Amino acid sequence: MDGERAMKTSFKAALMAGGFAMLAACDPQTGAGPAAPAEGGGDAAVVSIAGMPEGPLRTADAELVTLYQQLHAAPELSFKEAKTAALLAGELKSLGFAVTEGVGDAWVKEKSTKDHGEVREGVGGYGVVGVFENGPGPVVLIRADMDALPVPENTSFPFASKVLSETWTGVESPVMHACGHDIHMTVWVGTARRLIAEKSKWRGTLIMIAQPAEEIGLGAQAMLADGLYSKFPKPDFNIALHVSAGAPAGTVAYSSGFALANVDSVDIKVKGIGGHGAYPHTTVDPILVGSHIVVALQSLVSRNVNPLDSAVVTVGSFKAGAKHNIIPDEAELLITVRSYEDKTRQMLLDNIKRIAEGQAAAFGAPAPEITVESDFTPATYNDPDLTERAMKAVGEELGAANVRAVPPVMGGEDFSQFARTEEKIPGLIFWLGVVEPEKYAASQVDGMPLPSLHSPLFAPDYDPAIATGVDAMTSAVIELFKD
Repeated sequence: MDGERAMKTSFKAALMAGGFAMLAACDPQTGAGPAAPAEGGGDAAVVSIAGMPEGPLRTADAELVTLYQQLHAAPELSFKEAKTAALLAGELKSLGFAVTEGVGDAWVKEKSTKDHGEVREGVGGYGVVGVFENGPGPVVLIRADMDALPVPENTSFPFASKVLSETWTGVESPVMHACGHDIHMTVWVGTARRLIAEKSKWRGTLIMIAQPAEEIGLGAQAMLADGLYSKFPKPDFNIALHVSAGAPAGTVAYSSGFALANVDSVDIKVKGIGGHGAYPHTTVDPILVGSHIVVALQSLVSRNVNPLDSAVVTVGSFKAGAKHNIIPDEAELLITVRSYEDKTRQMLLDNIKRIAEGQAAAFGAPAPEITVESDFTPATYNDPDLTERAMKAVGEELGAANVRAVPPVMGGEDFSQFARTEEKIPGLIFWLGVVEPEKYAASQVDGMPLPSLHSPLFAPDYDPAIATGVDAMTSAVIELFKD
């Protein structure tokens, strides 16, 4: 106990000393043991923690902090972002943008009617587009997403959300900005303010879009369907950022090429012949069939995907039966499918169908019902040339040590849709660190996981993160206007 207390005391002292150092310990990523003590060292050696910010943390403008707290306390769900959209539209109008509101509204209401039989109160397409022309030059589009999640907040923020609302499908839930869209919007506003204040530094057309419904993967589609590239100037570049719950505030990360994955949802209804659990020979057990399907699906990634490619097939739900001694007629599997390459995606979907049908046939069961949701999120591809250029500018602004390349992730983002049109506009989305550096450093020492995105405990270190985000985005955009 005394040794543990001494370790924690020394660790805190090391953090407070500046430079965010850590006591030598087994590296949680490499498994390496403690580093050798530095020459002339005392009781404990001190080494650097990979990924920590270098230099003092930046401080956000007080008005932006207030805006963030306002947005965080008043989250709105997908396709219900009316007040949020109005607030952001007002910000752009005050800066001299030509602003169009309600972009995507007709598409959203048509889809709601088609999919859910009605348009519930407050549901609509609340996309905002602001255009600021500043002479001849490139057209650069900056996107922020507005929607929150049906998650109850459990942070210690004094401005924590207490909002209750209904989703666009009519399910009541607590609401929280658990994915950082409040930071995205605040950085977006701060960047717009900075670019207008420094408009003598660039020439071209700036497009700011506030997008609804990213969390359900439909907001980008709605805005594109409503003529984003035909009613407004067509961008030469699209750029956005997303918070990272695994990187410290003061840092930026990026992936060149694929950054996020194709995301598909597949439902399989396994059919059987129910009966008494004591007489299984008189039944065709859908639970047994479903279990074999689950096991067989594991072969898709291990034996059908090129080892140099990446894919995920996860059965997230297996529902069947209601009583110990009754074999049901049906079982239901809910599956998420992730990939990068389109050909890999199609292979996975085709072979899920093959495996499900084949296993059912092997047990003499009726053919299963297989549904692949038509609304899928395509993979996000960061244009390599755009990425190199923008991140070099960000590195010059933040310091090269605070900007690093990272592997792609299997999450999904409908920012990808903006590059999946016939215009083939190059895009870039990068990661903004939001973890308190001290907490990040501690997690590297004790291995305790940090709250993830979508967690009720997600509480970003918003002040330095916002300041870093504004500086990063502004420097990247000004670089793109140099063409």
